[in-house]
Order: sequence, then C-alpha cells, then structure tokens
Amino acid sequence: QVQLVESGGGLVQPGGSLRLSCAASGSIFRINVMGWYRQAPGKQRELVAAITRGGSTNYADSVDGRFTISRDNAKNTVYLQMDSLKPEDTAVYYCNADIEKSRFLKAYNYWGQGTQVTVAS
Repeated sequence: QVQLVESGGGLVQPGGSLRLSCAASGSIFRINVMGWYRQAPGKQRELVAAITRGGSTNYADSVDGRFTISRDNAKNTVYLQMDSLKPEDTAVYYCNADIEKSRFLKAYNYWGQGTQVTVAS
C-alpha cells in the first residue's frame, strides 16, 4: 500500500510563511511528478505547484514568486515553501503524486489526506 502524509499546515498571519511537507511511504519503485493542490470552501480543487523527478517546476499564476516547490527523491518527500502568504491562500492543501509500485506496473495517482492552511490576522 502507498501513503502520502502531509504536515506543516496551521494558522499564520498575512505576510507570514509556512512550509508544508509530504512524505510518501509503502511499496514504491519510483515517483514521477509530485505536486500540491488546494481547495478553498466553495471552490474547486486547483493545482498550486508541481515538480518532475528531474526538478522541473510549474506554478499557478496566483502563487508564482511567493511559493517554492522542491523534492528530495531519496526521501520520497515533496515540500512547499509558502512566503508572503495572503488570506486568499487559505485552503486545505493536498499532496499528489504519480507513483510506480514496480518497474513492471504503470504509475498510479495518489492523494494525501490534506492539511489546513489558514491565513488570518
């Protein structure tokens, strides 16, 4: 079984910073793209940032320049450094990954359970 476990969410004031982590565990051969999504109340889930195994990244326009995604392939972990946070960044943040459980199997998409980020004074 494969699990994604997020950590690092919480309450922060506008202009503050938070760092989210997501560790993948279980039967893992290789992890391809890893990413962070978020869902605010009453809104659809949206992509925040993604990173390939080789380190190529892409960001939503709303977070570009404020958030930084990175990963440690040896630890099967992806990070999201969030700076200059705004109230509109308030949402549940979900980790996502395309994971191959074996060299003989195709990759499947997995989600974490989500971590709440609240930006408020």
